[in-house]
Order: sequence, then C-alpha cells, then structure tokens
Amino acid sequence: MSELVTGEAVALELRPARLPSRALAVLLDLVVAVAAYVAVTIALVAATASLDEAAQTAISIALFVLVLVGGPILVETLSHGRSLGKMACGLRVVRDDGGPIRFRHALVRGLIGVIEILMTLGVVACIASLVSARGRRLGDVFAGALVVRERVPVGQAGFVPPPPPWLAGRFSGLDLSAVPDGLWLAVRQYLTRMGQLDPQVGWSMAERLAADLAERTGAPVPPGVPPAAYLAAVVQERQAREARRAFGHGPAGGGGPMGTAGPAGSPAPPVHPAAAVAPDVRSAAYPSAGPGAVVRGERAVPPQQGGSTADRPSTGFAPPA
Repeated sequence: MSELVTGEAVALELRPARLPSRALAVLLDLVVAVAAYVAVTIALVAATASLDEAAQTAISIALFVLVLVGGPILVETLSHGRSLGKMACGLRVVRDDGGPIRFRHALVRGLIGVIEILMTLGVVACIASLVSARGRRLGDVFAGALVVRERVPVGQAGFVPPPPPWLAGRFSGLDLSAVPDGLWLAVRQYLTRMGQLDPQVGWSMAERLAADLAERTGAPVPPGVPPAAYLAAVVQERQAREARRAFGHGPAGGGGPMGTAGPAGSPAPPVHPAAAVAPDVRSAAYPSAGPGAVVRGERAVPPQQGGSTADRPSTGFAPPA
C-alpha cells in the first residue's frame, strides 16, 4: 500500500501497480494503437496515391504522431487515466495526491513514453519501474502521476468464524445490554484476524476479551469452553437477536441472567457474517455507554422519560452486525 495525501490533508491508501500488470496494459494499448495505425495508413495510402513522394512521407509522419502519440494522450485525458489496456488490467493513472489526471499529465507521460517505450522498446521504462519504490516510469515521475490498481482482491479475513455446534443456543439467555460498542468491535476484530496471530498471543488476547465480556454480561465463562469459542458463540447469539428483531421472528430476548437455555434442537435464524474491520485490535479500553443507557445492537440509546424500554414498540431497524 502507498499512502498519498490529498489537497485536503486526507491520507489515501492506494496499491501501486507493478511491472507485470503495467507491461500487460501497455502491450494491449500498443496492439490497439498499431492496428488503428495500420488501418488508417492503408486507407490514407489509397486516398493519396496521386500525390508525390514527399507529400506521402509528410502525411505518414503526421499520421504516426497523431495515432501512436496523440491517440493515447487523448484517450487518457478523456477517460481520466484509463486506457483500454488499463481498463482490462484494472489500472488507473492518478496524480500524486490521488486526484484524476488532466491533459498536461497525459501529455508529459505520452511524450516521454515515446522515448522510453517506443524508441527503446520499453527497456528504459522497465528499468525505471523496477528501481522505483512505487513502480513509476520516467513519464510518471516527470508528470507527477502514479498508476494504481482499482481492482484489489478481497480476502476472506472479514468473516467471523461460526462457533462449535455444541455451543449453539447455550447463551440464549445472556444479558448483552451492557456490552459497549467498542468491546463488540474488538471481539469481531479478534475473531476475523485470529488465524493470522501467533497461537500464544491469540490465546492470551482471547482470554482478556472473554474476561471483559463476562464482566459486562455479569456471567462467567462456562468451564471447559475455550475463550475463542465463547467469543464466537456470544457474537453469533447477538447476531441472531438482531436478525429476529429485524425480520420479526419473535422478541430479541436476552433480558435475564445466563442459565435459561433456548429450546434444544431449534434452528437458528439466519445470521449474516460481520463486515470486514480494521486489522488493529484494541482490547484495553472500550467506550462505555452512559449510566442508565440501554444498548441496542451497535448503538447506545439513552433512556427516555415516561416509560420503560420494554413498553416501546420496536421500529424494525437493526444496525449492521
């Protein structure tokens, strides 16, 4: 990832394109440009057969400049940095601050590209791209531009793993109203990234998160249950309550202490996986709700005057899990 700072002092994390993808994009652009040049040349030669040799030579040079040099510049300017080859490879040319390029950027890149790509068969461009930390050729450096990847593969680390089957429904009576949003976020961060952690570090982190969660719910972790499995089961129970509240399949439940298990063998409602979160896991300090607040899903709702929260009808809104 490459961090770019915009004019509004906003840091952008972009993935610079490397030599293989850039070379493939340039090759596709050259194939299209040469095909267009050959087609236009054949038509022009047939149309100017009556002219003398000097006029035909001048027309050929002008055609070369317009098609092989002016064509890519025009395409990048109109498409804001996306030629045909770059669109096929998922690349885009942007400014150093992350904004779209303009005519002057495309002009500098195109003119220098004639020297480092066409005249040297791409040798200078390949050497410059390999030496540059962000894979830039000389045209990019002089134009103040950067080629970045638009299509980044999505990893599988954003999905919360399901708990063991023998823990299904075991925490259906757990009171989750006092758990703050920061603790839910930290638990999901750990569950989505625990496969990337050292086993000993991951185990100690799971123990701290499980202890914090047990302190907020007022019920200890059941003996014999691994802390990671306990966290996954509690998160699944919370998602199940949100699904029941959202789709109207019964009350959310969970108002009393742990110990009232749900009906055995009852199918669990559909639970959507949690969204991908940031890789950093903070398990020391969590933002807590104010005194007397009732936590609904992800947000803490302060108590209202004139009635309890149980008497108010549900709105059907459920924040994303």
